[in-house]
Amino acid sequence: MTQSTSSTARTIKVPGPDHPITVERNARRVVVKVAGRVIADTRHALTLKEASYPPVQYIPRQNVDMTLLERTDHATYCPYKGECAYYSVPVGGERTVNAVWTYEQPYDAVALIKDHVAFYPDRVEAMEELDH
Repeated sequence: MTQSTSSTARTIKVPGPDHPITVERNARRVVVKVAGRVIADTRHALTLKEASYPPVQYIPRQNVDMTLLERTDHATYCPYKGECAYYSVPVGGERTVNAVWTYEQPYDAVALIKDHVAFYPDRVEAMEELDH
């Protein structure tokens, strides 16, 4: 759930029964590829489940080739998670503009996702969860 950052007043909401959020370690290996290149490869991903949205894999920055990402000016705000910054993956072309996001100072309820990034699965070549 994201909103434009044009609003100056920030509403902070705490997850609860009406809008649950959980963050759990993913036991599987997560590999992300763009333009034939492995952008991320980790066994330390966190799966964030928020309300009725599809689960999101948050990958530790140390398991992402950050040299292949380029910070953009795009930003959004989530009242449950905080300010969100974005990256593109230039080797992937237009499809990967703002394909990666991160909460650099997430709210306490989701503090575990600090120093992690997430990828839009439909904007990368592949995002696989492997058992090996």
